[in-house]
Amino acid sequence: MLPLAMRVFVTRKLPGGAIDRLAAEHDVEVWTDQLPPPRDELMARIPEVEGLLSMLTDRVDAELMDAAPRLRAISNYAVGVDNVDVEAATARGLPVGNTPGVLTDTTADLAMALMLGIARRLTAGDAYVREGLWLSWEPEQLLGRDLHGATVGILGFGRIGQAVARRLTGFECTVLHTSRSGGVALEELLERSDFVSVHTPLTPQTRGLIGQEALERMKPTAYLVNTARGPIVDTDALVAALHAGELAGAALDVTDPEPLPADHPLLDAPNLLVLPHLGSATHATRERMADMAADNLLAGLRGERMPNQVSVP
Repeated sequence: MLPLAMRVFVTRKLPGGAIDRLAAEHDVEVWTDQLPPPRDELMARIPEVEGLLSMLTDRVDAELMDAAPRLRAISNYAVGVDNVDVEAATARGLPVGNTPGVLTDTTADLAMALMLGIARRLTAGDAYVREGLWLSWEPEQLLGRDLHGATVGILGFGRIGQAVARRLTGFECTVLHTSRSGGVALEELLERSDFVSVHTPLTPQTRGLIGQEALERMKPTAYLVNTARGPIVDTDALVAALHAGELAGAALDVTDPEPLPADHPLLDAPNLLVLPHLGSATHATRERMADMAADNLLAGLRGERMPNQVSVP
């Protein structure tokens, strides 16, 4: 017989009412600091925990699981589970849940915003005004490039990649894509595209996929957009390409490392737009993610299959 209430640790505050729903059934502790719990804090709490609701910023590995003899379920507040050793969890009989689907359209919207933002030089224009440089209308002032009618290459054609493609039809773009299941060759996509938008998952095969060789294949008038995972792009190679003028620009919602230190060399590169991982950052999406994560954890603690379970039972 399972106890009526179990101990749950949530590694960050969540929007909406998900925490209240968890607390109605279990003894919930929430880490309320701005930064994620340090590793030693997580290790100190985990031995008494039956349920863990983690973020992408938390490393949930075999060491952590071995330190948690009472752990019954892991719910990750993210689509990806890069931070969770799912194989180790499966070996220990621990269900792992994620929050797929809910952020597809929101992240696709942001990818479009990044394409428009970097090509039309929105951040440069805003700075131009704020610095008092706007003295008159000029024919050659802050010229950018068009998204409408462009050729856009989508690297990774899953839910988000396909949602971006649907949006691009309204801009009358030629859409290329490459994925495990089809499309054009990566080399062709890179050589033909005016925009390359990255939407592939991070795997050993995609880590560093956009490196020096890939960047050299792109047009010098092309833009790189990444809303997937930072390590898919080789940061050093991107810095070199931007400084050398081998790309028109890059717009990133994810970086490697992440968070990006304020003194990182990438931030000195020209024609760059960087956001702090805002792909799913709308009220509706983040609240729905919280509800899905709570649903996964509640099911796992009841001994039921999670609504969105990534580990093998």
